[in-house]
Amino acid sequence: MTPHHPIDTPEAPLPIGPYSQAMVCNGLLYTSGQIALTPDGQLNNHTIEDEVAQVLANLTAVLAAAHTDWGHVIKTTVYLTDMAYFDTFNTQYMQLVSVLPARTTIQVAGLPKGARIEVELVARIP
Repeated sequence: MTPHHPIDTPEAPLPIGPYSQAMVCNGLLYTSGQIALTPDGQLNNHTIEDEVAQVLANLTAVLAAAHTDWGHVIKTTVYLTDMAYFDTFNTQYMQLVSVLPARTTIQVAGLPKGARIEVELVARIP
């Protein structure tokens, strides 16, 4: 493999713009933001719980495609359209992480496709 290369997996949705699902560089995985699109491109937004679960499933798939997992996540950035979703996100997120990564959570005015949450992360590739 080259020192940096894209990660693309059919287990996560295709990008909706000119970017890759993630990039590997110097042993680190940098994901693009994931919203609650299913791998076939449908927005899974019936409830905020559904959106969070889909976003985390997408990130799990990208991590797996890069041969890493939640135990190697260094940093997450969470974008919410309403901070009222903070606890809902934390409940599901805490089921995946064993060592708490650094994290930033930001409330934003809007996200692509009308999503309520978007998450990106940086992980180490063992």
